[in-house]
Amino acid sequence: MKDKETKSEPIYIIKLFRFLTTKVFFKNLLYMGLVLLGLFLILHFFLRSYTNHGQQLTLPDFIDMHLVKATELSEEKTFQIIVDDSTHIVGKPGGIIINQNPKANSTVKENRKVYVTVTKYKSDQIRLKSLPELYGREYEQKKKELSLMKINSRIKGYAYDQGEPNHILEVYYNGDLIVDIDGRKNNVKIEKGGTLDFVLSEQRGLEISIPDLRCESLAAAQFMLEDGAKLRLGTISEQGKIEDRESAYIIDQFPPYSPDRRIFIGEQINVVISATKPQDCN
Repeated sequence: MKDKETKSEPIYIIKLFRFLTTKVFFKNLLYMGLVLLGLFLILHFFLRSYTNHGQQLTLPDFIDMHLVKATELSEEKTFQIIVDDSTHIVGKPGGIIINQNPKANSTVKENRKVYVTVTKYKSDQIRLKSLPELYGREYEQKKKELSLMKINSRIKGYAYDQGEPNHILEVYYNGDLIVDIDGRKNNVKIEKGGTLDFVLSEQRGLEISIPDLRCESLAAAQFMLEDGAKLRLGTISEQGKIEDRESAYIIDQFPPYSPDRRIFIGEQINVVISATKPQDCN
């Protein structure tokens, strides 16, 4: 029995060697290698994807960055930029990021959406009818109100008016008259950051005849100047003892009265008063 088994062993070895050298063996070996390589690649990429999934990243600061540049940077960092809102800022170009959520340097996962607010390319406009009343109003007060609405104010010139000085008589925008005594063009659109030009009232510039104040009481003369002639009562000099200035009489004035002489509105007249009325007065 042992001799038969010993004789058969070389036969099996020869057959095995012959099989290992056949094309079928090498073909199967190649298939097995390809299968193992495929399994290795699949396992490698799966583990890599699993490891990177949910990776914690630091969010860049996009504030003051243009939207185009921020979008390119976000794609490199696997973020998504979403424009959530836009607003106009005077003097700032369009497309600039002014706010972001989440904030810069926040720790977030990849593919996180970042919501941003950007500046508008076109400025906002306000209809004239939405502005406060302008005609006849005090300039400095309206200048402050317009400034809060991002509208600039500039004095174009002055014109005589019987009312208080520095009040608005006319308003111009881009050279066009939009507000005056006849009303205003309510449909005109004013850009934020734009400038309105104003013509203001003044009480100088118009000449009038010098009034004759001599022989008038001080109270009457003051009324004549301020309410009638739009002049101002200047220095009051006393001659002799005066107990009641209001009832005292004007005995002299400067500039003196002359039918042919004129004075600018808003100027002053100095007077000399006395308790006794001049004898040549009626």
